[in-house]
Amino acid sequence: MGASDFAKLPGIGESVRRKEDYRFLTGAGQYTDDIQLAGQKCAVFVRSPHAHASIKSIDSAKAKAMPGVAAVFTGQDIAGKMNGLPCGWLITSTDGQPMKEPPHPVLAQGKVRYVGDHVALVVADTLAQARDAAEAVAVDYDVLPAVVEMGKAGAAALHDAAPDNKCYSWAIGDKAAVDAVFAKAAHVTKLDITNNRLVPNAMEPRAAIASYNRASDEYTLYVANQNPHVERLLMTAFVLGLPEHKVRVIAPDVGGGFGSKIFLYAEDVALTWASKQLNCPIKWTADRSEAFLSDAHGRDHVTHAEMAMDADGKFLALRVKTDANLGAYLSTFSTAVPTILYATLLAGQYTTPQILVEVDAWFTNTAPVDAYRGAGRPEATYVLERLVSRCAWEMGLAQDEIRRRNFITQFPYQTPVALQYDTGDYVTTMARANSLAEVGGYEARKKASEAKGLKRGIGYSSYIEACGIAPSNIAGALGARAGLFECGEIRVHPTGSVTVFTGSHSHGQGHETTFAQVVAARLGIPVENVDVVHGDTGRVPFGMGTYGSRSISVGGAAIMKALDKIEAKAKKIAAHLMEAGDGDIEFKNGEFTVKGTDKKIPFGQVALTAYVPHNYPLDKLEPGLNETAFYDPTNFTFPAGTYICEVEVDPGTGTVRIDRFTAVDDFGTIINPMVVEGQVHGGLVQGIGQALLENCVYDKETGQLLTGSMMDYALPRADDFPQFKLDTICTPCTHNPLGTKGCGEAGAIGSPPAVINAVLDALKPLGVRDLDMPASPSRVWEAIQSARA
Repeated sequence: MGASDFAKLPGIGESVRRKEDYRFLTGAGQYTDDIQLAGQKCAVFVRSPHAHASIKSIDSAKAKAMPGVAAVFTGQDIAGKMNGLPCGWLITSTDGQPMKEPPHPVLAQGKVRYVGDHVALVVADTLAQARDAAEAVAVDYDVLPAVVEMGKAGAAALHDAAPDNKCYSWAIGDKAAVDAVFAKAAHVTKLDITNNRLVPNAMEPRAAIASYNRASDEYTLYVANQNPHVERLLMTAFVLGLPEHKVRVIAPDVGGGFGSKIFLYAEDVALTWASKQLNCPIKWTADRSEAFLSDAHGRDHVTHAEMAMDADGKFLALRVKTDANLGAYLSTFSTAVPTILYATLLAGQYTTPQILVEVDAWFTNTAPVDAYRGAGRPEATYVLERLVSRCAWEMGLAQDEIRRRNFITQFPYQTPVALQYDTGDYVTTMARANSLAEVGGYEARKKASEAKGLKRGIGYSSYIEACGIAPSNIAGALGARAGLFECGEIRVHPTGSVTVFTGSHSHGQGHETTFAQVVAARLGIPVENVDVVHGDTGRVPFGMGTYGSRSISVGGAAIMKALDKIEAKAKKIAAHLMEAGDGDIEFKNGEFTVKGTDKKIPFGQVALTAYVPHNYPLDKLEPGLNETAFYDPTNFTFPAGTYICEVEVDPGTGTVRIDRFTAVDDFGTIINPMVVEGQVHGGLVQGIGQALLENCVYDKETGQLLTGSMMDYALPRADDFPQFKLDTICTPCTHNPLGTKGCGEAGAIGSPPAVINAVLDALKPLGVRDLDMPASPSRVWEAIQSARA
C-alpha cells in the first residue's frame, strides 16, 4: 500500500483520544521507581564535589560498618572487570585521524573530571542508610585547575589522550570555493552566536533497578530509558562483556526523555554489575539536584557565521565556524550532534550554492553534553535563522521577503552539505503562516504597543529538520556504530484482535494510540482491539528506540511492512475459504471480497481460520497469523515549517512578553492531529523556554554548577505563553509507506530564533543590535542601557 492510499484509510487523520492517558490520569502508570522487587536494596552514588581533581585515597571503612550497609564499591573494585562507557559515533578529523576517545570509567579511576562525577557506589537496606553511608565515605582529593571555557590556551589537560582538550576538528564543504564567492559578494553579513547550555529536566528523573538471577545466570534491568535494546547492546557488548541474551532490559512507563534518556549511563552499568556481586536487586533513583549534576546536558555551542549575498539579497555562500562543548567525557551520541546532525542542516530551506562548516569539539570540566530535543537541528536552525533575519535588516528587506527570495522550490533538492530533500513546499508554508499570524495587522498592533510605552517586534524562523536518521549503511560510513533500522511484529489473535510489538519506545509521544490507529486502519478493526507493546527486550524482537522524531516514520513503517505480510497471507486464507484465486481477492475496510462477485468474509473469520485450520490446505499454508518486519529507511525525512513570533518588550524593566505565536508545519501525513498538536505545543514551550528563561551556568574558575536547582534554573510556566496558533500543510514523504515525516522536535527547533528575532526587532529602535539567549529581563535591560551609552 502506497502513502497516498494509506492517508485515505478511515481513521487516519482522526483525533482519537489517547489510549494510554486513562492509566496516567488515574495514577495507574508504572514507572521504574514504582517497582519493588523482593529483597531490593537501595543505592546512592558518592559524587565529586570538584570539577577537576586527582583522587589520592578513598576510605570507606566507616561507611561499610554502618547499619544496613551491604557494600561500598569504588573504581578500584571494578578496575579490570569492565570497560568504560562507549561512544556510539566515531568522527574523523580533517587531518584523517580518528577523534580523541579517552576512557569514560563507570566509577572514577584516579581522577574526577566534573562536579557530579561518579566516585563510589553505596548499597544499603534503605535509602536513608545508603545516604548516611555515602556521607561517611572519605575521599582525599588533590584539586586541579578547572577548564570550563572551550579552547582556552594553556589550560590543564582533562585526559592524557587529548592534551589540548580538543576531541576533533571536523569540516564539510569546499573552503576554496566558498572563500572565492565571499571575495566577490556584494554584501556580507556576519554574526556571533552562543547557543546556551540546557538541563533536560524530564518530569521523571532517571532511575534504574538491576537484579540478578543466580539460577539462570540472567540479569534484568528496569530503567527509565528511550531505547532499551540499544542500552542492552552497549552494556553487554562494550562494557560488561556479557552474552546479550542473558540480559533483559525493561523500560516501563517513562515520564519524558527529550534525548536525555537515550544514553547508557554509568549508574545503569554499576547497578547491573553490583546486583550479581550482592545477589540482590538494587534500586537507584536520582533526586532533582543529582539530575542537574549528572544528566547529559544539551546545546552549548559558540559560533561565528557569515552570509555572502548579491545586491538583491540572494544567498551565494555561507561560512560557519563552531566550537562545541562535549563536557568531560564522550556521551553515547555526543560526537554526532555538532557534526552529522548540525552541519548537514545548515542549508535550511534555502538555495545557498556553497556552504562551509568547520567544527572544533572540546572537552571541559562540565557534565557531558549530548542530544537534547532536536539534537543539532535546533543549533543549526538558530544559527541560520538568526543570520537570515540579520541579512534582511542589513539589506533593507522584510524578514519574510528575504526568505521567499531564497526558498528552494524544486524537488528533489541536493544541498551542498550532503542531504537531499525529497519534498516540501516552503512558499505555501510561509504564506499560511503570514495569514494565520495576521501579519497585515502588525503595524496597527505595533502602534498600540507604543501607546502603552512598550516596544513590539516580529520575528520569523523557517526551519527544516532531518528525522529518522538513515540509512544504516550511509550512517555507518559516517561513523555510526549501530544500525538505524526498526522492527515491528504484528500478532493477530484467533478472535481478530491484534498485539503490536515495536522497537520504538513511547515516553509521552502517544505510540499506544497512533500505532494502534495505523494497524486498525489497515485491518479495518476497532482501535480498541489493538494493543501496543514496547520497551521490553524480552518481548520485542529488536529495535533502536525513540529519538530524532523517528518513531512513526521508521517504527511505523516497519509495522506497515509487517501488515503487508499479514494481508498477503490473509488473502490466501480468504481465497481458500471463498474458493477463489489469490489474485482475485481484494481487502478493504476489514472485509475480503472476490473481484466481480458479491462474495465476502470479514477479517475476524480469516483470523479464526488461521488458528483453527479445519479444512485448511496445510500443505500450502502454515497455521497462524503472525508476521515480523524490519525497516531501514533509504533517506531522512524532512519536516519543515515557518514560525512567527510577536513580542512586547518593556524598555524600563527589560521584560519580554510573547503576545502571539504562530506555527505552520509540514509533517507529511498526520495520523492523529491531536497528538501532533500536543507534540508541537511541548516543543514550543521548550524552545521558548530556552530563548527567554533557561540557562545552565558553571563558574569559570571553579567549575561549580551555579544553576543546580529550580531556584537558579528558570523553567517556563503556563503563564509565560499566549494561545498558540497552529496549522499544517502536507507534502507526503516520498520514501516511506505512510508519507509521514515526524513532529516531536519541530517546536523546539523553530521557536528559539523566532523569539530572539522578534526581541531584536523590537529593540532595533533603541539601538540594540544583538542579544544572546536567554533574553531574560536583566539581559534585555542591560542591552538597552549599553546601546543608550
